[in-house]
Amino acid sequence: MPITGIYGPDDLAGRPQGQTTIAPRAAPGRTGPALPMPSLEWTDEVERATAPLSERLKHVIPPIEWPLMAPTIHAINELKAARGAVILAHNYQAPEIFHCVADIGGDSLQLAVEATKVKAGIIVQCGVHFMAETSKLLNPDKTVLIPDSRAGCSLAASITGADVRLLREKFPGVPVVAYVNTSAEVKAEVDICCTSSNAVQVVESLNAPTVIFLPDRYLATYVASKTDVKIIAWKGACEVHERFKGEELRAFREADPSVQIIAHPECPPDVLAEADFTGSTAHMINWVRERRPRRLVMITECSMADNVRAELPDVEMLRPCNLCPHMKRITLANILESLLTLREEVTIDPALAERARRSVERMINLKN
Repeated sequence: MPITGIYGPDDLAGRPQGQTTIAPRAAPGRTGPALPMPSLEWTDEVERATAPLSERLKHVIPPIEWPLMAPTIHAINELKAARGAVILAHNYQAPEIFHCVADIGGDSLQLAVEATKVKAGIIVQCGVHFMAETSKLLNPDKTVLIPDSRAGCSLAASITGADVRLLREKFPGVPVVAYVNTSAEVKAEVDICCTSSNAVQVVESLNAPTVIFLPDRYLATYVASKTDVKIIAWKGACEVHERFKGEELRAFREADPSVQIIAHPECPPDVLAEADFTGSTAHMINWVRERRPRRLVMITECSMADNVRAELPDVEMLRPCNLCPHMKRITLANILESLLTLREEVTIDPALAERARRSVERMINLKN
């Protein structure tokens, strides 16, 4: 079913002119002693300790680069034990983070679910700010750190809590679904959250003829094509996925008709029309594991292709991918710094957190 309406900041009467969303900053530090900087020299001990990791990544990280990364990887893994910390990493993190220092990796839904099971007192979120906020919402008594609080998200930045309130005034009684790529402020104003993995399921769980779906216009278009529920959308978009074009995918097929193309539903409709499969990052990875295509175009963030190839080196990855500048703010160096100094801590006002937590927990408590 086509989207019944799409709205943005300029379409809402009562929205202050020039209002923009500024990504919330994490607290600069935390009370507690910093640990001394460990040696970051390439030694025989470091080489032995990291050899299995080097072997795992030999298809995506040149051997000449490994001595530059391995000492920091080794130090991070030792510091995790010293701090009693756990590292969560999104699929879009670089391979040296996703495969070498993360304890839990996955897409937004997987990380949200796994965050509720964490026993460690400290969570280091290797992702963007809204993901760290989600971990904090689900673990209010734990310390949640993000190595660089400037790691934002174009989707999260496209809408505010005030915008949601104005949408509710415009469409009274219509339930509101928010993609998890939103701030805690926005989550506090909606009925339920979703990810790209469960968006259709969440929309249909509300048993409403019409649903407001925000902020990704392209994911909303995809959801509308999969349900009879009428969708009112917001004019947000992912700056990584919206840059893909259907014509570039057609060029890959013309060069090699046997190539397989899979795409994330945050992409524009002309891209999805060219894809052999459309799904969330987790669904895309499972598709590759099951199908094992000879040559593959993965239409999403570049590092995910590297992470899949590290696991499945027999799959040749063609690269029309785009890098997320926000995800790439997270590095081995600032993960190490975060563990040493316990910076930067994510904090959320308790009253706002209580309301935001309900929308996230309602999503998680659906049968996923």
